[in-house]
Amino acid sequence: MTKVLFCHGAADRLQAAAAWLMQLSALNPPAAALVYASDAGVAERVDRLLWTQPATGFLAHCRADSPLAPQTPILIASRLDDLPQEKRLLNLSDELPPGFSRFENLVEIVSQDDAVRLPARERVKFYRDRGYDIEFRDLDKTPL
Repeated sequence: MTKVLFCHGAADRLQAAAAWLMQLSALNPPAAALVYASDAGVAERVDRLLWTQPATGFLAHCRADSPLAPQTPILIASRLDDLPQEKRLLNLSDELPPGFSRFENLVEIVSQDDAVRLPARERVKFYRDRGYDIEFRDLDKTPL
């Protein structure tokens, strides 16, 4: 069953997402992740951010529909069907990711903004009501 990690209290959702992805890339071997961004603007901002994070380099990533996707550890996708990665899903949408239950781990990064926080509460309720194992991390107390 999918394990859910809710990282809440982020000052900036996308910066926190980039920090989490940097942690994955620092593992030996680097871990792969699928970033779900159903909003095209969010996907574009994440893409640009990953080209500049860390400041002295970039995180190897591409769009899920790129020809380089099979060789790239971080994929950014607006749809989750027919994608090869099923280990880690980072949800940067304000909705329940379709087909999330096929992933081993689901990470939700929630900012302090009510427009992000309130829909996240509904997702927590959904996951909890269905018996998913949920871990909570307050990013004010335990930053990524």
